[in-house]
Amino acid sequence: MFQIPRARTLEQQTPDFIPPTLWPPNSPDLYPVDYSVWSVLQEKVYRSKIADIDELKLHLVNEWAQFDQSIIDAAISQWRRRLSACVRACGAHFEHKFSQF
Repeated sequence: MFQIPRARTLEQQTPDFIPPTLWPPNSPDLYPVDYSVWSVLQEKVYRSKIADIDELKLHLVNEWAQFDQSIIDAAISQWRRRLSACVRACGAHFEHKFSQF
């Protein structure tokens, strides 16, 4: 039996599907976790010396449990502006425009 590729199936069954060819490039400047959340979490986790991987995991879990929702909200609120800056720059570098955020 002939199988339709997954992307084509998604396009047919999901009207809002955006094909992979139209996804934004893999840029840490476009994803809230990359441009905001990880740096704050890293700062909190490394306040004290970490002895091994198990201790690192413990610190990550504990800090995430106490993570301030307002940091995540602020990162998400920047997302559309960052995407718009990327579109205006035609996918080129747009880091110099970050002062606008």
